[in-house]
Amino acid sequence: MSTKQTTLRALLRDCTAQFRKAGLHYGHGTHNAAEEASWLFCHVLDVPWDLLSAALDNEPSAKERLRITTLCQRRLIEHIPMAYLIKEAWLGEYRFYVDQRTIVPRSFIAELLHESLSPWVKLPGRVTNVLDMCTGSGCLAILAALAFPKAAVDAADISSAALKVAQRNVSDYRLQSRVTLLKSDIFSGDGFGQYDLILANPPYVNAASMRRLPLEYRHEPELALASGKDGLDALRGILSGAGRHLKPKGLLVVEIGHNRIAVEKAFPHLAFTWLDVSAGEDFVFLLERTQLD
Repeated sequence: MSTKQTTLRALLRDCTAQFRKAGLHYGHGTHNAAEEASWLFCHVLDVPWDLLSAALDNEPSAKERLRITTLCQRRLIEHIPMAYLIKEAWLGEYRFYVDQRTIVPRSFIAELLHESLSPWVKLPGRVTNVLDMCTGSGCLAILAALAFPKAAVDAADISSAALKVAQRNVSDYRLQSRVTLLKSDIFSGDGFGQYDLILANPPYVNAASMRRLPLEYRHEPELALASGKDGLDALRGILSGAGRHLKPKGLLVVEIGHNRIAVEKAFPHLAFTWLDVSAGEDFVFLLERTQLD
């Protein structure tokens, strides 16, 4: 970037152009170079997304210029997801701390929790126990606690490192009294109870896709992405154990990436309900407790 006196708007144009030229891969909270560069600037300037434009005609301070330049260059050279560089990720209006101990939060289940899983959950106030399996940073467990204000939420993950990130986020939202962290490989650990709702955004990348992952995704823990040859190993464990831990009218909601065809082929006896999210109806399914029998 130029060292001449310039506006933040000019710096943003420069950063965006460099991102485009570098052919970076997006998908960790943004969709293109312009969004990625704008997110960087919002973070450095500490302004919300909708107020960024109003700040861009100012000249950056020396500290702001250095921070912007450093982050831009690291993104270009190291292909580290922006979320890791600035230690934050967003699901809707909610901000979460994130680092390379856990996957960058991104889940269509967050959209469904915004509506408290309506119409499948008719009375959110009657949901008293929720499990977030493969919780990672704890984001879905936190959103579940906010969506269901009377619920105690268990958040389970195999990774002790990821659970430390989750604990930080739970503390940031002051939900320590309602969200309990559990270390477990799916349902193999202790401490699980009976739940009105089990959520899961598990690893679901198959072996062939893991070999083709862009550099950005290789900065994430492989444990949080890879799930065997067909990408369904974690799902098998969830479907095997969920029935034992759901209340009679309980619901299981699972995100499976682009694996709908593989899931329906692997479990032809299950009558999946595919939920409508912003990307379509192929990414998140729902099963009722009785269907798991």
